[in-house]
Amino acid sequence: MKRREFVTACATLGGAAAWPVLAQDAWPAKPIRLIVPFPPGGGTDVLSRSISQAIATHTKWQFVVDNKPGAGGNIGLDALAKSPPDGYTIGMGQTANLAVNPALYASMPFDPVKDLAPIVLLSSQPLILVVDAKSPYKTLADLVAAAKANPGKVNMASAGNGTIGHVAGELFQRAAGVKFTHVPYKGAGPAVTDLLGGNVDCFFGNSQSVGGQVTGGRLRALAATSPNRIASFPEVRTLDELGWPGFEAATWSGLLAPAGTPDAIISRLNLEGNRALRTPEMRQKLAEEGSTPMGGSPAQFAAFMRSEHEKWGKAVREAGIKLD
Repeated sequence: MKRREFVTACATLGGAAAWPVLAQDAWPAKPIRLIVPFPPGGGTDVLSRSISQAIATHTKWQFVVDNKPGAGGNIGLDALAKSPPDGYTIGMGQTANLAVNPALYASMPFDPVKDLAPIVLLSSQPLILVVDAKSPYKTLADLVAAAKANPGKVNMASAGNGTIGHVAGELFQRAAGVKFTHVPYKGAGPAVTDLLGGNVDCFFGNSQSVGGQVTGGRLRALAATSPNRIASFPEVRTLDELGWPGFEAATWSGLLAPAGTPDAIISRLNLEGNRALRTPEMRQKLAEEGSTPMGGSPAQFAAFMRSEHEKWGKAVREAGIKLD
């Protein structure tokens, strides 16, 4: 049977049956847009560029990174959800806009479960509570004491309303009996810039966004939110060690597509995402910034998202955190 006749026969049996041939031979025929829902320079942006480069190195595909920050990542992922499901637009989601925001905001512009198709879970990073290296707060006890003595005078930056750093910061304030003034930014990059400039006092940032500054001596790490010390930052004690047992928060990231994207394209993207995560270069890069490579199937990512939605939804409700 000639190839054209074979493709036609597959199509008559059902569109899905034809996709493996079409996806392999015709897709992608142009660059793939990767929507990043935070500004350049932050942890999400760095991971997005790293993983797309790793995939491109093997496949020779072209990726165009499109930063669309705002509303804790909601603006970017809403744009993703409303994009054509043709395999030419994918996005980078994370804990904030997939698991936290649905409980945090009174209404969401998209439904993470119904409007998006998980591709692959990429990595997970604990948070590190940091201050500027020139800050008078040498320890976590110093920061807590200052906040207790002057309620509301200590400013806490976040990468945006609803980000895991924001929620973790709110939960820590309740656990420690202190009150910070929350200062949200449109991503970790601007938050770190203002922290280094002395405009804010502290920041719960993931290890990916603040690790380099900690290693370089520009930021001082006061505590980690992981259950155990981070391998790449062994000197940073955990909140559990410092008197808040069981306090744990991590942010994770993964690739998604608009709902309705053909299964064959999702499967190919999943294959290449997992392949990229296994490369020595990618694993070393993730390890250096305190990240744990994840991987797995689209179904496993979907199940993980549901469990994280339940976990953080409960935490947000119990803490009484709400945004309009």
